[in-house]
Amino acid sequence: MKKIINTDKAPGAIGPYSQGVCAGPFFFFSGQIPLDPATGQMVGSDAASQAERVLENVKALLESQGLSFKDVVKTTVFITDMANFAAVNEVYSRYFTEDYPARSCVAVAALPKGALVEIEVVAYKG
Repeated sequence: MKKIINTDKAPGAIGPYSQGVCAGPFFFFSGQIPLDPATGQMVGSDAASQAERVLENVKALLESQGLSFKDVVKTTVFITDMANFAAVNEVYSRYFTEDYPARSCVAVAALPKGALVEIEVVAYKG
């Protein structure tokens, strides 16, 4: 059985998808871009500041389910330019400080709303 996750502490979906889905002990959260949850507007003009907003959105989703970054088992990071890898990684390392999840980082041609960074996570509540 699955449960749809919805919180006003993170940006709402901008398409036909859910903020997240819980399936048993696993939580699958949709990719977050640097949208301010209060205004729906993009935040930050560089990859580092956008990564900060993205991870704050991820944090809000996790916390809405009683989870933290320690519960994340897999992340996928999408960036529009591999030249931004180090900047995004520096911000990422401030949120994931121990028990690192598995991770993929993929360069893509473009992201929604012109974002430079998008991050999706899978968490496990065991």
